[in-house]
Amino acid sequence: MDEAAFFERILADANLPARPSLLELGCGGGSNAFYLRKMFAEVTLTDISPQMLEVSRGLNPECEHQQADMRTARLGRQFDVVFIHDAIDYMLTSADLRLAMETAFVHCKPDGIALFVPDDVRETFQPSTDHGGKDGQGRSLRYLEWTYDPDATDTEYTTEYVYMLREGNAPTQVEHDAHTCGLFPRAEWLRLLQDVGFQTRIIRDEYERDLFLARRPGG
Repeated sequence: MDEAAFFERILADANLPARPSLLELGCGGGSNAFYLRKMFAEVTLTDISPQMLEVSRGLNPECEHQQADMRTARLGRQFDVVFIHDAIDYMLTSADLRLAMETAFVHCKPDGIALFVPDDVRETFQPSTDHGGKDGQGRSLRYLEWTYDPDATDTEYTTEYVYMLREGNAPTQVEHDAHTCGLFPRAEWLRLLQDVGFQTRIIRDEYERDLFLARRPGG
């Protein structure tokens, strides 16, 4: 919620028109849209996963949902704001990252903006661990999160999760999940955004992340 409030402030300062429209690429379960949608007259949410779209439909029933890959999506419409949160981290190569940026550019109205929120750029990345969990009615969960970079010479890093799940008096189940994410230097982000046509500035947030606020020049 605090994170979404920060995004709201950025967008509120962006001189959006009355009754603006929003496209989110890689919306996941729709948690960001749940907070941001009140700023917009029209909200369209896309994700590559039909399961995540189903979760988002339950949270944001009034929003349009479409299954699409952010690298190739073409909706045939333009929006005042295009938003890509941490789903951009799944772009593992510069070529894929550029494709996602091109999708954002194509769907931006002239003088519209795109906000990209990667978890890290190469200069800010730090290995980390986290853990937590909680107890519910008759069931409990504990997790361990481990983020590391096995090869500092490439454009990828790894986050692994271990979940311990217990329901009632049944034996505890252990699940493991691993995610490979993209990691690019700040200069590469700026170069690619400029190449596709955006005018970009970097905003630092309270988590010390680089957010890229990109504007499509007016026509």
